[in-house]
Amino acid sequence: MHIYLVGGAVRDSQLGLPVREKDWVVVGGTAEALEAQGYRMVGKSFPVFLHPQTGEEYALARTETKTGPGYRGFTVHSGADVTLEQDLKRRDLTINAMAEDSDGTIIDPYGGLKDLNSKVLRHVSDAFREDPLRILRVARFAARYHDLGFTVAVDTLELMAQMTAAGETDALVSERVWRETELALTEPRPEVFFETLKQCGALAVIYPELDALFGVPQPEKWHPEVDTGVHAMLSVKTAAQLSPSSEVRFAALVHDLGKGTTPREQWPGHRAHEQRGIALVQSLCQRLGVPNRHRDLAVHVAQYHTKCHRALELRPGTLLQMLEDVDAFRRPERFEDFLLACEADARGRTGRETVPYTQADLIRQARAAAGKISAEQFKNLDLSGEALGAAIHKKRAEAIAQVKAEFRAAGES
Repeated sequence: MHIYLVGGAVRDSQLGLPVREKDWVVVGGTAEALEAQGYRMVGKSFPVFLHPQTGEEYALARTETKTGPGYRGFTVHSGADVTLEQDLKRRDLTINAMAEDSDGTIIDPYGGLKDLNSKVLRHVSDAFREDPLRILRVARFAARYHDLGFTVAVDTLELMAQMTAAGETDALVSERVWRETELALTEPRPEVFFETLKQCGALAVIYPELDALFGVPQPEKWHPEVDTGVHAMLSVKTAAQLSPSSEVRFAALVHDLGKGTTPREQWPGHRAHEQRGIALVQSLCQRLGVPNRHRDLAVHVAQYHTKCHRALELRPGTLLQMLEDVDAFRRPERFEDFLLACEADARGRTGRETVPYTQADLIRQARAAAGKISAEQFKNLDLSGEALGAAIHKKRAEAIAQVKAEFRAAGES
């Protein structure tokens, strides 16, 4: 029985990056032999064993045979007769198909080291086409390693396009799509994930609402990049620079979905795209099982991003209504996420990446001033119910009006 370190740990070690987790493959072993040594078996599709001390995963070397559509349509064979080379061959990318033995020697039967040096994401074999989830994984690795200079190999991108055209992506389960998407949103360059899916045609299948934005023009005065799809990519790129939160990045990504349904005769204008966007965000989130925390923030940003940009122009009552609708007084942390996503939209435009988003400062000050007004201040006026609510609302609007006047004066001085 021989044990090898495999996959991401070998890859990232060779790149000089921190190793997130270690996975091991056992060649020439059996389940009984591992359990006799104290390993605990887990997993349903194939046996994986947890090390009794480290808790790291050890899997018996295995092969996979395609028996049906999608990523679930496989028959798995694991046993002492499966070689290391056979196990590595079933993996997705050459850079993930390397192993390291106990002496530190790298076993690299499929050219992973060469592709690491060339900074290329390349599929190991034609078996890649048997699992459509690998399309998403390649796109995610492209997002992770883009800033290191990695690109997807032309033949791999062509294979991904062939798989998409053949309908393989139709078999993807929504939960797995979202899982890969959420992981991609946390990568250094999340927009590359969606751009890669666009290149191979998968974006139109998996995220048709997002794909519909490409080719739709916007007024050049406000959007020098013009193309709405390009703006969505710039927005999520900017969001990644502003916040590590996948919620913020997702909200920035989908904030303009309503523009994809604007009638052509109204181009490049997009009147009421905010309201149309709400339903599209909700539908997308329901289809993919997106968590409520992502959905709720995304809906608020879709609905209110333009008002957020126009904060100084809004009437105090309108600004107060926005603060109440986004639950700014009760959920200050999500309110900050809301402002960050709106800032990502404002700065996610060609040539405007470094323009200060002073609207956020104004809105924060407005919230702070309005938040100081409470029912306690009206206890001597014998008010209750709607009358008390109206009095609080009026006083809060007056406080916001004062903040706006001071903010405007400070800007003019």
